[in-house]
Amino acid sequence: MSNEQDQPETEETPDNVTPVEEQLDPVLELQNELDAAKDRTLRLAAELENLRKRSKRDIADARRYGVTSFAEDMLNVADNLSRALDNVPAEAREEASQRMEQLVEGVDITQKSLQAALERHGIKQIGGKGEKFDHNLHQAVAQIPSDEVASGLVAEVIQNGYTIGDRTLRAAIVAVSTGASASAPAATSEPEQKAEPGSTIDTKA
Repeated sequence: MSNEQDQPETEETPDNVTPVEEQLDPVLELQNELDAAKDRTLRLAAELENLRKRSKRDIADARRYGVTSFAEDMLNVADNLSRALDNVPAEAREEASQRMEQLVEGVDITQKSLQAALERHGIKQIGGKGEKFDHNLHQAVAQIPSDEVASGLVAEVIQNGYTIGDRTLRAAIVAVSTGASASAPAATSEPEQKAEPGSTIDTKA
């Protein structure tokens, strides 16, 4: 027999077959799949929690700001009631007839009731004289000198503003003080003491 016949035949391994030592451990493979599933579960839970918080916030905003359009319309009613009261000076009320006085009182009560109703729904009035000017709350249309209000403060309120929740529903239209006017009278000195009788007599004569 030839030397070729004496050599043992070797079994060839197909190219698409992975050697046994290179195959993954079944337990390790299951662990990897478990870790991947756990990661997907955590991501899904985080997305659901974010969705829950966002939905809760949207519901709160809808309850708080859902009346915004209605409130904006009611502000015109509040403005008209305030103007009606401002056009009746105190001396005119004192001289008014009983029916006129009752009418003014009725408008006053209506105006206060409306303001109370707005506040119950989170709508508050802003824009008082002497407040520090805030561009988020005020709309300045003029700058005027004022001997009563320091510079940078609200000197005059032209139209009241309102907030709803933490948002500005309508900015207050105001005039901002530039400080005391240059023509303001200076402080007068103390009056000179009057001379007593006989104090001006020349005793050297």
